Amino acid sequence: MESLLRSPMKLVLLTAWLSSVMDPCSLSDICDSCHELATCKSLNGSNESCFCKHGYTGDGKTFCSDDNECQNVTNICGDKGNCTNTVGSYYCTCVSGYTSTGLDEFQPNDGTECVDTDECTEAEACGANSHCHNTNGSFYCTCQRDYIPTSGDKHFHPQSGVSCKEHPQKYCHDNIGCITQTVNKTIEYMSNLTEPQSLLSEIARQTSRELTSVDVIAYVEVLSRSASTLAAGEKLEPPVIYSTLSKLVKAADNLVEKDELVAWSRIKEERREHTITKLLHSVEESALTLANNFKTPTELEIKAKQMEIKLFTFEANHKKAKLSASMGGDHINLTPKLRPGEDRNESVSVVFVRYAGIGDILKPSSDPGVTDYTRYAGSGEITVNSQIIAAAVKPADIYQLDHVTFTLRHTEPVDTKADVMKCAFWEYEPDSLLGHWATHGCKTLYVNSNATTCSCNHLTHFAILMSSGRANLAAHHTILTRITQLGMIISLICLFMCIFTFWFFSEIQSTRTTIHKNLCCSLFMAEFIFLVGINMNTHKLFCSVIAGLLHYFFLAAFAWMCIEGIHLYLIVVGVIYNKGFLHRNFYMFGYGSPAVVVAISATLGSKYYGTDKVCWLSTENHFIWSFIGPACLIILVNLLAFGVIMYKVYRHTAVKKPEISHYENIRSCARGAMALLFVLGATWTFGVLHILNETTLTAYLFTITNAFQGMFIFIFLCVLSRKIQEEYYRLFKNVPCCFECLR
Repeated sequence: MESLLRSPMKLVLLTAWLSSVMDPCSLSDICDSCHELATCKSLNGSNESCFCKHGYTGDGKTFCSDDNECQNVTNICGDKGNCTNTVGSYYCTCVSGYTSTGLDEFQPNDGTECVDTDECTEAEACGANSHCHNTNGSFYCTCQRDYIPTSGDKHFHPQSGVSCKEHPQKYCHDNIGCITQTVNKTIEYMSNLTEPQSLLSEIARQTSRELTSVDVIAYVEVLSRSASTLAAGEKLEPPVIYSTLSKLVKAADNLVEKDELVAWSRIKEERREHTITKLLHSVEESALTLANNFKTPTELEIKAKQMEIKLFTFEANHKKAKLSASMGGDHINLTPKLRPGEDRNESVSVVFVRYAGIGDILKPSSDPGVTDYTRYAGSGEITVNSQIIAAAVKPADIYQLDHVTFTLRHTEPVDTKADVMKCAFWEYEPDSLLGHWATHGCKTLYVNSNATTCSCNHLTHFAILMSSGRANLAAHHTILTRITQLGMIISLICLFMCIFTFWFFSEIQSTRTTIHKNLCCSLFMAEFIFLVGINMNTHKLFCSVIAGLLHYFFLAAFAWMCIEGIHLYLIVVGVIYNKGFLHRNFYMFGYGSPAVVVAISATLGSKYYGTDKVCWLSTENHFIWSFIGPACLIILVNLLAFGVIMYKVYRHTAVKKPEISHYENIRSCARGAMALLFVLGATWTFGVLHILNETTLTAYLFTITNAFQGMFIFIFLCVLSRKIQEEYYRLFKNVPCCFECLR
């Protein structure tokens, strides 16, 4: 025992053994004593002990109380959630206006969050004649244009019982008395705001909603009054100038934004032009007045949705040779006159303004000199094909302009060959403020499909006006269609009469009448199919068949025209031929050669028969030349034959018939020339010209001459033929009602 007491390690072990034997509370007794809401466990290698379960607080033995996480943890569910405590736990739910990305009841540590609910996706969320505006966690309603809330507040919630009713001034813009009353009422309401900044701020606030047409007129008038207030006011400090200019841009931008184009379009044309001119003039004058308040050289730029303004001030004796500005992809340069020897120390203000989207408001009602009448028979729709850019200088006598150069991008790409682009400016007198487009003093420097560069010798509001060749033709489409329909009906009747004549009268039967008969039959079939089936493009296969038949019969008509020329040539030259052999060859050529051309064309490009618009040959990959090529060749052959024929006829007449006067020879040749020109297909020359240079003039020429071709053939081959006149005379001479008119 003594040796045991002398060893410290042995003493420690002995003490521990005695303690474990003698301790009345063993380890197993500790776990048995834990609270029912606690667990027995060992932490960090220590002896086992009692701990309250998650969600409870206590000593683990005598008590474990519920832990209220909603009170003890700050904002545990976030700003968009509500916390609900439960026994031993809690859960979160989204507040009204938000939706859970997971379960409706969740805890934030599981990745679930609350996102905004877009109430405006629900149909009729705000009721009839209203707009729904979603906000973060909520929404509000406003009334559509020409409607107002039944309560005073323009923002309302449908649960408040507010709805939209028709605005009492919906049609006020059509009544001069109502316009005057509304304008005066608006001016009176604004009269208490004598400070320009407050006045412009109120205009911007009032015009932030959807406006009626009379609202536009009234607030433009108030904006014009604010320009006078600025001019008569005191000098302003730079921060105030910037703030005032920003409010001016905001107010003007509200009046010309895209949503207000509907209101502008309802205003009568003359008043609309007056109102928009007053707006443009007021913005320009107000900006120059504000710029004049700067005491030091300044460069300033302010942008809005539909407007952009740049302001420059500088000393006249330090001015640059050129001033330029780039706004929204458009460029403008001012070049002053060189005035050596002058050194005036005065401040010059220059303002550049760009308006986007007001081209429809300024759309010209008449042609201000845009259409090229050497190419087009009439004026189509004239459009503003650029944004509006303006420049103003004050004082103009100090910075005297030599010329202004500007490049404006086209709002729509143009065809430089078909479309006519003109540099134009909005011309008006400051006293009357009645504006219109004009082109004098401006010239076009360069045009491509995307932009036009111009030079003018004055300052104002500039734009690019376009007269579309395609629009010109579209404007005449209905007239051209009616001419085609009427002409072809008349031609079909005349061609039928020709066929009847050449078939019925045996006394006139010859090789020429055989040719004329087949020519008329081919042309009759072509024009009948054209009249009935040219627009049947709903079924692709059927449309292709129609196009193929048209291709064949028109080429057959050309082939018989060629045969007519060859036959006339053989007669004039005096070639002896076998009639039966010649007829067989004529039939083979007249109907066989078109079949060969159509067969080859269909084999190489059957998909080009029929288009989305009409059942005719497509212009893709120059497929149309499968018709134009043979037609041009036949026209050329006939013209050569015609030249030889006319030469032979003239020589024969001069030598064999000396008693006929020179005047009679000319008249006879002219009559024959007219007949050959129409019969041999000269009318289709206008068709080729129209394809090569598509204009209104060529469209009318081709339509009229081609649609009435059957009538011309009937006149020249039947009506003017002495033999046929005699045959009809014999036919109707015994009919009393017809004898007198034929005698």
